[in-house]
Amino acid sequence: MKVPSTTAILLIGFQNDYFHPEGILRGALEDPAHTAAVLHRTITLLRKLQAGPTLFVATPIIFTPDYRELTEPVGILKLVKETGAFKQGTLGAGTHRDLAALGDRVLEIPGKRGLNAFAETHLHETLRARGIRDVVLTGAVTSVCIDSTARSAHERGYRVTILSDCTCGRTRVEEDFYCQQVFPLYAAVQTSGHLVKELLPAAT
Repeated sequence: MKVPSTTAILLIGFQNDYFHPEGILRGALEDPAHTAAVLHRTITLLRKLQAGPTLFVATPIIFTPDYRELTEPVGILKLVKETGAFKQGTLGAGTHRDLAALGDRVLEIPGKRGLNAFAETHLHETLRARGIRDVVLTGAVTSVCIDSTARSAHERGYRVTILSDCTCGRTRVEEDFYCQQVFPLYAAVQTSGHLVKELLPAAT
């Protein structure tokens, strides 16, 4: 059973280039209706828990205008550079307005430049300083940043949960495969509704 005061919800990639209708990488995710539903369910979850002590942490990925952080990028990071996504100072790099509306209730950890939110950021130090033991992942992309960050959390000794209805992959097949076959190897997989039932009584 999770304890609200020692639980953190990690919000991965809730930025305009993924979740805004005009986002550069919106087409790289599942169909728009599903992407919008993932955003809605995540915001609904946060609003239900916002009065309690559960920590909300956003780890946006933002690059300098010339992408000097990326040396010979491959895969999705190559796509990011080629399309000009998540570039500092652009609308696409900004936090989606629905998440931004929560204001200071969401702690933002800067510095993410790749797939793993723990790499080259102070995420681990921040979680440890606050006594976090349970890490819950939401956001995009399921097979990339969610998987990479979740594995890293597991290796650092956190108990990891991935919310199957608050993450989105490139395709529904990919999403289902990771939630059913990959994540259970090192994490718990559950829905946002189940998480609320665990946390809400103590958080209100």
